[in-house]
Amino acid sequence: FSLRKLWAFTGPGFLMSIAYLDPGNIESDLQSGAVAGFKLLWVLLLATVIGLLLQRLAARLGVVTGLHLAEVCNRQYQKLPRIILWLMVELAIIGSDMQEVIGSAIAINLLSMGKIPLWGGVLITIADTFVFLFLDKYGLRKLEAFFGLLITIMALTFGYEYITVKPNQEKLLQGLFVPYCRDCGTPQLEQAVGIVGAVIMPHNMYLHSALVKSRQVNRADKREVREANKYFFIESCIALFVSFIINIFVVTVFAEAFFNKTNADVNQVCANSSSPHSSLFPNNNETLEVDIYKGGVVLGCYFGPAALYIWAIGILAAGQSSTMTGTYSGQFVMEGFLNLRWSRFARVLLTRSIAVTPTLFVAIFQDVEHLTGMNDFLNVLMSLQLPFALIPVLTFTSLPSVMHDFANGL
Repeated sequence: FSLRKLWAFTGPGFLMSIAYLDPGNIESDLQSGAVAGFKLLWVLLLATVIGLLLQRLAARLGVVTGLHLAEVCNRQYQKLPRIILWLMVELAIIGSDMQEVIGSAIAINLLSMGKIPLWGGVLITIADTFVFLFLDKYGLRKLEAFFGLLITIMALTFGYEYITVKPNQEKLLQGLFVPYCRDCGTPQLEQAVGIVGAVIMPHNMYLHSALVKSRQVNRADKREVREANKYFFIESCIALFVSFIINIFVVTVFAEAFFNKTNADVNQVCANSSSPHSSLFPNNNETLEVDIYKGGVVLGCYFGPAALYIWAIGILAAGQSSTMTGTYSGQFVMEGFLNLRWSRFARVLLTRSIAVTPTLFVAIFQDVEHLTGMNDFLNVLMSLQLPFALIPVLTFTSLPSVMHDFANGL
């Protein structure tokens, strides 16, 4: 084992792990904390472990064959299933793009103290994509370093909230390792399904199988292929462990501070702290419902304005980092399935306009509530899209004709 080699292979796994930290994920984290307390942490753990196994298979496919998942699908499937698969993956990418736009717009609105309206935030997120494309010209390693920085910002901001709130460590460990949910009903079950949909992203498998091709591996030498598989797996473990810890920060902060709270409780605290947002919470005894926007406001009421702004910076970093992974996966999927070689610029322009249009309409004509409601719907959509990445990954990595000596065992 050599650290220098691990460093050479480090990058693709961290780019891939960003999909485990997008605004849709953060939203499902904080809701599962507020709705079920610490009880669903084991679902998050299991989803991350299963995600890791699937990412490992996707990376192995890319390393062993020298082709990414979409290219293998193109060679192995007939025309009709190929087109259906392509449309489903595009749908998943657009859904994830919409979550990223919503998250960034809400973060910009919170940071500007409501001065920049939501539709303004949506328009700003269109511009920022092109900034990333500009960064892309400086080479992949620089881009990977930039994403490393964004992940660090998320770890620091959500870590700050965790230290401020001081969740109960005993309950945390119990929630992680006891797969049981006492007194749980439909809302908790919905959150559990949402967690799985938010964590395991279908298009992420296409992305990871393509990113590993950025490292030179001599495929004629089995020892070298085996070594590349090993280092990519170690790197994916580290990257997903980091993303898992950040997700835990968010779940436990909301589980500790806001589980079983009513709207009246929060309304009172916000009124006492003279928050301009106390009208968000009606003065009744219904259980508190939070989302990315309300989550920031509630943190601000309970733990001071700093908690609100630090939360918004974390959400902004989450939104910005997931922009580029969607852009990349879209490009690889389009090239692989359709043999279309568009420039990144044209490709981003197309998916961005498809993603931004409905989001912009909701932002102009509705309020934050409907925007975050869209987020829940999109998480469920991701769950439904999963088989369209799962089945090809499992099929191809198990075929000796594709993987030769590296095919899956039973």
